Amino acid sequence: MFTSTHLLRRRRFLPLFVTQLFNAFNDNLYKTTMVLFVVYAVYNDESTEATFSGLASGLFILPFFLLSALAGQLADMRDKARIIRTVKLCEIGLMCIGAAGLYMAWQGTLVHAVAIPLLLLALFLTGVQSTFLGPIKYAILPQHLKKDEVLAGTGLVEAGTYIAILAGTILAGPLAVEHTGWAAIGIVVTACIGYLVSRQVPPAPPMGEVEKLDWHILRASVKLVRDTMHNAEVYYAILAISFFWTIGAVLFIQFPPLAKNTIMASPEVASLFLVVFSIGVAIGSVAINALLKGRVSARYSPISVIVMGVFVVAFYVVAKLWEADQPTSLLSVQEFIAWPMAAVLLLCLLGIAIAGGMFVVPLYAFLTTRVSPDKASRTIAANNIVNSGAMVAGSLVAMGMSAVGIPITEQVLLCACMCLFSAWLGKRLVAAENEAAELAAAMRI
Repeated sequence: MFTSTHLLRRRRFLPLFVTQLFNAFNDNLYKTTMVLFVVYAVYNDESTEATFSGLASGLFILPFFLLSALAGQLADMRDKARIIRTVKLCEIGLMCIGAAGLYMAWQGTLVHAVAIPLLLLALFLTGVQSTFLGPIKYAILPQHLKKDEVLAGTGLVEAGTYIAILAGTILAGPLAVEHTGWAAIGIVVTACIGYLVSRQVPPAPPMGEVEKLDWHILRASVKLVRDTMHNAEVYYAILAISFFWTIGAVLFIQFPPLAKNTIMASPEVASLFLVVFSIGVAIGSVAINALLKGRVSARYSPISVIVMGVFVVAFYVVAKLWEADQPTSLLSVQEFIAWPMAAVLLLCLLGIAIAGGMFVVPLYAFLTTRVSPDKASRTIAANNIVNSGAMVAGSLVAMGMSAVGIPITEQVLLCACMCLFSAWLGKRLVAAENEAAELAAAMRI
């Protein structure tokens, strides 16, 4: 935290920080409101609810897989601040589509025929927007920050993202079923405010030679990933981040139907689960920066993800015990908190998230500090391609398990097994980091 305070007072960081904060808030307010509304007010079957949750996650992630190569090229070949403003202006239009879908669904008119397709279209477009902002919010940091500020800036961006997710999730719970119209208004207003703030981001022109854009999506994606993966540190960082977000995708798909059908909780409690998760990742993001004292290193990543796996197993055990003494009606937040073992369940969630934040934040810093500045955006974009492919695969696995009748509670154990593989990837990254340090030291002698 030793550089964080002064960064929040600097124009070279604050407008970007606030812009991405509003972006994460709005994305999450819309996405969570939409999923909770459909799960609680439209469907009444655990398998169907889990399938819809998986479909929504897959549609949001798909643009990262398809368009990240183009987004990375644009971010490195054009002024990053100008791209941010253009994308934020487009957000106003796509949120108007989402608002129309939410309002129609809330009114109960043509819910299945028109409202749900509109909701899913807006969600897909939101994913497109995030695809073009994704490479920039990290790659712009080395351009505006000093070398010893990059890790702190990365931690603040990650923590700010989850604080924004927290705020959006808190609002989505009570708005999802009873006051969906207010959510429709809120996402449009937030999009307008985000655009106005984005106009204050300082210019960030290309740092290398401007090359011709490759509009062939498949060819550009393959080339981008291939050109990025030759650096061992970046290679293992991307693989570890991708596997981490696969775990996250599976967990987030499971949360709403698990809250409704296993915990027997109201939408507000489902929202509370996501709130606790977001707080935990924010805490972990800041804590790892304090532990590493500004140095970009993965040395705490393997143990962090192992601890995460332990908390996932503990969460599973508590959920199974909860099933044995399940309430007969949906619990409000107050009733849930008063229920035996509720505190233990929330502590397990918090532990999962804190350990996850400590695992993933240093890995993002690798992507911007282990490559030349003129290739930083494309490195982030390559990471997004691999991430999104892994997350889509995770969403399909979760949907497949639900389709064949595997209970949501049992699916949680899959995430614990995946944590072991993530720990192995983290260990490989530490080894690559040590080899690079030894080589650099030998070259200086």
